[in-house]
Amino acid sequence: MATELQHPDPMPCHNQQVNAASTPSPELLRPGDLLPDQTGGNSAAETKLTLLTGHAHSSVAAEWGFQKCGPASLNSESTGDTANCCNYDAPAGDSFLGDCELSPQIGSQLKLLPMNDQIRELQTIIRDKTASRGDFMFSADRLIRLVVEEGLNQLPYKECMVTTPTGYKYEGVKFEKGNCGVSIMRSGEAMEQGLRDCCRSIRIGKILIQSDEETQRAKVYYAKFPPDIYRRKVLLMYPILSTGNTVIEAVKVLIEHGVQPSVIILLSLFSTPHGAKSIIQEFPEITILTTEVHPVAPTHFGQKYFGTD
Repeated sequence: MATELQHPDPMPCHNQQVNAASTPSPELLRPGDLLPDQTGGNSAAETKLTLLTGHAHSSVAAEWGFQKCGPASLNSESTGDTANCCNYDAPAGDSFLGDCELSPQIGSQLKLLPMNDQIRELQTIIRDKTASRGDFMFSADRLIRLVVEEGLNQLPYKECMVTTPTGYKYEGVKFEKGNCGVSIMRSGEAMEQGLRDCCRSIRIGKILIQSDEETQRAKVYYAKFPPDIYRRKVLLMYPILSTGNTVIEAVKVLIEHGVQPSVIILLSLFSTPHGAKSIIQEFPEITILTTEVHPVAPTHFGQKYFGTD
């Protein structure tokens, strides 16, 4: 767990208010569902959820008309219709599976981990008010690790050749250099260890954003990044996306430091439809990776994880 920060240097703040939260249907959004338009009615802003690639059985994909996608990365260019396809590892007969038509405004930028019983159990424990803090933290750390691992899979790799102990030449891949993490304090710090467990030497910056007592708008109080962050791909860590205001302010600070939204991957555990839509409408090139989009987010996450509830 990160140590307490010293007195922060002053940072410019932004006081742009995002539209008020909507009141979508209480049903759980799943792959193929539409994100509701906040202004009411159907519009081009509505989109279907995108599933991460590489998880579909060929029989299921054929039955539902899915196309297989290649691995996504920040240095890859989409060609043809393959950018707007999705795969899902699910048994035949799941009624929520529909076509994979995606809105170019949001759909291709919002990615969900493929749902399975393991992930659903972890989500259930995290949402359960009767769960002990030990069980909560254990489940949260497991879910964080899954999200981090898939986030790393979105980063660019390059081919390499290694020699095995028996002298065999093996063609493999390795990460391209130039990645870093940025956690939005305080709850984002819960994800730092999961990232370090996967990338021991990765640089991690921090942003502290809190609501202004008078205006209730998100305000930046502290920011510290690697000096060459403008050259890096950024894994932005924030577990709960409720309104999206905090993340929007964090991305603005990163842009001020030379980071392009197209190289930012937002790692999140839970998101509301409004939160995801607000972020992508503000920054259409950002990528959001999460496990669930649901109208009710477990906003108690930070307090329970750090024992301040």
